[in-house]
Amino acid sequence: QGKQKKARKYAVMKRMISLRDQRINEKERAKVLVKKKEDPSAIKEREVPQHPSCLFFQYNTQLGPPYHILVDTNFINFSIKAKLDLVQSMMDCLYAKCIPCITDCVMGEIEKLGQKYRVALRIAKDPRFERLPCMHKGTYADDCLVQRVTQHKCYIVATVDKELKRRIRKIPGVPIMYISRHRYNIERMPDDYGAPRF
Repeated sequence: QGKQKKARKYAVMKRMISLRDQRINEKERAKVLVKKKEDPSAIKEREVPQHPSCLFFQYNTQLGPPYHILVDTNFINFSIKAKLDLVQSMMDCLYAKCIPCITDCVMGEIEKLGQKYRVALRIAKDPRFERLPCMHKGTYADDCLVQRVTQHKCYIVATVDKELKRRIRKIPGVPIMYISRHRYNIERMPDDYGAPRF
């Protein structure tokens, strides 16, 4: 007869020795942090984000034709489903020349989607699209687009992702392009830029 299997107790943690324990060598022991007393007379420095000079109240003076439009991965996929030509539909929406811009991480996301999205990849490699190089690690496009738009206010963001829209609405002076009723619409675009009102 074999040994009887003992049922393991649920959620048993291995006891770990603390790095401040006296039994650990002096060199490997974690240092005890001594908190410095704050000087009440010292001048406190606060970092306040500088507002961009291109924003004049709600109007962004850097926006103007030719429009540079940052395209998201799902925007290309939904455009294919709605049978819309990206560049032509953008021009129909804004009544001006549009340059779709695609970042390296958006390109990476489309490539990762595989064979099913080969049409989207072919559209993204169109010579009319402007490629923007990315310096960050990974291919999470949402963070990249939000960071790019925060730094440079000269872009319109084209997306149908609700989460990304919510994040971009918090950044002043950045219009959002989206798809509704088989056409492109734009929100938060000033009236005198010729944005259509629906």
